[in-house]
Amino acid sequence: MTIREDILSASARFPKPAENTFQYGTAGFRMKATLLDSVVFRVGLLAALRSRFKNGQIIGVMITASHNPPDDNGVKLVDPMGEMLEASWEAHATKLANAPSDEDLVAVYEKLVKEQNLKDVKPRIVFARDTRASGPRLVAALTAALDATDTEYTDYKLLTTPQLHYITRCLNTQGTPFDYGVPTEEGYYEKTATAFKKAMQGRKPSGGLTVDCANGVGGPKLRELVKFLPPISEGGLEIRIVNDDVVSPERLNSQCGADFVKTGQRAPPSSQAKSLARCASLDGDADRIVFYFMDADNNFRLLDGDRIATLAASFIGDLSRSAGLGEKLKVGVVQTAYANGASTDYITSHLKLPIICTNTGVKHLHHAATKFDVGVYFEANGHGTVIFSDLALKRIGKYEPKSPAQSESLEILRALTQLINQTVGDALSDLLLVEVILAHKGWGPKEWDNTYTDLPNRLVRVEVADRNIFKAVDAERKLESPPGIQQQIDALVGKYKNGRSFARASGTEDAMRVYAEAATRGEADDLASKVAGLVRQAGS
Repeated sequence: MTIREDILSASARFPKPAENTFQYGTAGFRMKATLLDSVVFRVGLLAALRSRFKNGQIIGVMITASHNPPDDNGVKLVDPMGEMLEASWEAHATKLANAPSDEDLVAVYEKLVKEQNLKDVKPRIVFARDTRASGPRLVAALTAALDATDTEYTDYKLLTTPQLHYITRCLNTQGTPFDYGVPTEEGYYEKTATAFKKAMQGRKPSGGLTVDCANGVGGPKLRELVKFLPPISEGGLEIRIVNDDVVSPERLNSQCGADFVKTGQRAPPSSQAKSLARCASLDGDADRIVFYFMDADNNFRLLDGDRIATLAASFIGDLSRSAGLGEKLKVGVVQTAYANGASTDYITSHLKLPIICTNTGVKHLHHAATKFDVGVYFEANGHGTVIFSDLALKRIGKYEPKSPAQSESLEILRALTQLINQTVGDALSDLLLVEVILAHKGWGPKEWDNTYTDLPNRLVRVEVADRNIFKAVDAERKLESPPGIQQQIDALVGKYKNGRSFARASGTEDAMRVYAEAATRGEADDLASKVAGLVRQAGS
């Protein structure tokens, strides 16, 4: 049989639901798992084409729906250097997913081969999944496509999303000057743990840390990582793991996880954190993390992605200067419209660092971060990382320190380039990064929280008939359509001290996200409610 015949035969087992239209967005495809079989099959075809386009380099495929409910699932592609799928290929994914029949699908596939002038090289794919019950069924759809296209593939089974990004990059850089590490799960743990020990420089963490793993894949993977860390007596971390039940898929992200904490502004019921104790929550696929604690008056205090970004940028900026590299490394921060206004002011006024504001979505932040020698990016939801440019890595690697103090700072900086997963936001790597910084500063969560005071804010979800009628501009801080709505929002904002609000379309569902902040909690809630009312009226 020809590849054409193989694709037709295999595709017949995974028919596209006639009534559904699919769109590859920031998080790939994500929806109810029952709708995904045809989508995942077609993503398998796309992955094979992408590998051929990249002359046989390895492409990653991750089956996950991150912080979504257990009945959802999703699929996304990972490019050769561990980055998100190139934006121009998202349209190809959407076309393949929406081809109405098997014959139409093959026509789109063959047109892509011709248009992209694809070479006849053997495609190579690696893939993994999170702990959702639908995962194995969707893997069967994926492998059917890979078999039909005569693709070489490796199933890494259960991994966190960042682990698959890491492995993809490692495989594609083996034997080159840019070798990223050993392309195995164990290689990931060894690299991360070794770098953590070097970065700590003998300092010991202050007390233990409770980590809520959202009853997702991060639970067992964090337990594995802990085995590679130094013992507590030698500066290792005392980690108490909660919400790591992966046997009951229905518990995934239920009353726990980073999204629950960030959205609800409260700790998971199971955390049982004592006053001033450090706590953290991962999401379902462990690519985002938020920290929090209960203050002396038993008030919940959130340390979100904005806080992680300011902590990391401050520490790396100080390290660069004390290592003698202050003039040679441009450190900058990338934020989205969701970043709290107080954090933006702290970075520009106190840290004196440049900021780029960009559209929501990791691909936008990641791209903007590459404009700096050291680019720090975190979304407020806790998804982010630090990127060191090739020039920065060369300067850090080759610099000759002029004093013992410079030498120590340089060693820590070099260790951070290994500790941080530069391919994508990584909850496990980011957790250790924060612990390193707090240990060096001698801070607990209270001192971290005291760096600046967040403006009270509220995030509201508004269901609309069609999210596509809302068009955002200025890094999603303003709406240019429907006509007149931005002027109405501006008029409302002007009535509140320190008021700021915007509305942007969800990337995955017919809903709008309305964000508002103001000088007091009551004003922030009131502003969010009124802007949500405008959006609801415009979208009905």
